[in-house]
Amino acid sequence: MADAEKPQAVMDDAASGAAADDAGFDRLQINVESVGPCKKHVRVTVPREVIDDVMQGAVDELMTSAAVPGFRVGHVPEQLIRRRFRSELADQVKQKVLMQSLEWIAEAEDLDPINEPNLDVESIEVPDEGDFEYEFDVEVRPEFDLPDYKGLKIERPVREISDGDVDAYLQEFVEQYGQLEPVEEPASLEDFVTVEADFVHDGKVLHHIDELSLRVRPVLRFQDAEFSGFDKEVVGAKEGDTRELDLTVSMEADNIGMRGETVTLKMTVLDVKRLRRPELDDEFLSRLNVESEEQLRDEVRKMLERQVTYEQRQSTRRQVLEKITESADWDLPEDLVRKQVENALRREILEMQQAGFTRSEIAARENDLRQKSISMTRQNLKEHFVLDRIAEEEDLEVTSTDIELEITMMALQRGENPRRVRARLVKSGMIENLEAQIRERKAVDVILENAEFQESEMAPPTEVSVAAVNRSVCGEPVGLPEDEAEEDAGEE
Repeated sequence: MADAEKPQAVMDDAASGAAADDAGFDRLQINVESVGPCKKHVRVTVPREVIDDVMQGAVDELMTSAAVPGFRVGHVPEQLIRRRFRSELADQVKQKVLMQSLEWIAEAEDLDPINEPNLDVESIEVPDEGDFEYEFDVEVRPEFDLPDYKGLKIERPVREISDGDVDAYLQEFVEQYGQLEPVEEPASLEDFVTVEADFVHDGKVLHHIDELSLRVRPVLRFQDAEFSGFDKEVVGAKEGDTRELDLTVSMEADNIGMRGETVTLKMTVLDVKRLRRPELDDEFLSRLNVESEEQLRDEVRKMLERQVTYEQRQSTRRQVLEKITESADWDLPEDLVRKQVENALRREILEMQQAGFTRSEIAARENDLRQKSISMTRQNLKEHFVLDRIAEEEDLEVTSTDIELEITMMALQRGENPRRVRARLVKSGMIENLEAQIRERKAVDVILENAEFQESEMAPPTEVSVAAVNRSVCGEPVGLPEDEAEEDAGEE
């Protein structure tokens, strides 16, 4: 939620000028009106005498430093300064009047913006005579009473990682490096079928795909719909066989007009492939930067332990946030919600990458999240604002060391150089997501440190029931950047 995580440029710069000379700005006429959820309309009138004072200050400064032919520095007549540097003075006065008036507004009206105000600075002109008036809209943080966040009763799932868990996950992990090989046999569970696919609605083909690789698993999940019982429909299929599946489009699909509609997937099997997993030999182990199978199993166990921690955090976090947002009945601007949909998705995937989930598991989760994106994002924003207030209340800060530690962990997990991971996060704009994630995590940690826990058994960590497809049944895929949306080796 990068846009919602900190005040933007104009108001930021204004607030940073607290030490600047604000003499006279207490005479501003300011009118602030609520014009929607978390949105204020601000009208400002700057009296003429304030503008004249700012102009005189700018002229006095130039008189001490301006170099004009025929005059010694510091001895140029004031009127000549005003004529010769008219344009420069006008720009300087406009900038100073705007910045100092915005500073005064932020302090006097206690505005807490979450986005840059829609103020077109280039089109604004300070008049030569009379008062200066301007107005703008700005999105602000919601106002609410901070709930009691200490002493909450929380259920915490627990699980001891077994050798069986390690075996199951190791098989799933190694599959990312496997090769698909054609087989003459009918499709079995966990095989891959390449199909020619038509997505049909009301007798009309929405789109056609020449070749689509689908894994035979119980659930087939697209970005905007899913089908349960896919394995039962496809097991036993062979080249030339046809199948028809009716899918109901998610009520939160990007295509609003298709929400709740039935789309028929008509597919013809082109071939059946089976995944050949690589041998755990020295060459493969070297590729993974481990020296032995025992070390690889140790690393897998650590991954699973991090995933248990992740699931514990997600479960306890959900409970925490449900409790602390019970009273968060305030509305949010629709445009703000829309802007945050992709960021909320990115943050969830970022946390899963850090926890060591495979690409296929992340893809399955991504499609599930996309089907719930609007309501999820609206809730995430409310959670963010509450957690941000708690972070302020507890004086929690994110240090550069915190960020570097997270990046190092991500790099180790993905077998990459930390500098490359950092560069990618900066380029994609996710470095701000990472910082916000750490700050919110610290706020949740404070809550959990003061919570009362009741433990429950956690389900096995490895998800092998979902085949995720980076496609929309309604049309073109909507995904993350290529390097993040890659399917695992068997699914593309």
